[in-house]
Amino acid sequence: MELELEGASLRAVLNRLRRAQGQIAGVIRMIEEGRDCEDVITQLAAVSRALDRAGFAIIATGLQQCVSDIESGRRKAEDTEQMRTRLEKLFLSLA
Repeated sequence: MELELEGASLRAVLNRLRRAQGQIAGVIRMIEEGRDCEDVITQLAAVSRALDRAGFAIIATGLQQCVSDIESGRRKAEDTEQMRTRLEKLFLSLA
C-alpha cells in the first residue's frame, strides 16, 4: 500500500514528527541532566502521543485514498478487502 501524502497532510505529519524529534532530544537531555523521573515520564508520554497522532494521520490519509480509489473505480473489490485488512492491522498496531 502506497500512501500519497500531499500538501497539507504531508506538512502536518512532518510537523508532528519534527516536534516529536525535538521532544525526544529534550528527554535525552533531561536524563543526562539527572532530572526528576516524573518530569521525564511526562515528556515521554507527550512524545508517544505525538508519534501516535502522526501514525493516525497517515492511516487516515490511507483510508481517504482507499475510499477515493473505490469511488473512482481505480480499485477492485478484492483489492479493497485486502486494503481494509492491512489498514486495520496498521491501526491496531498504534492502539
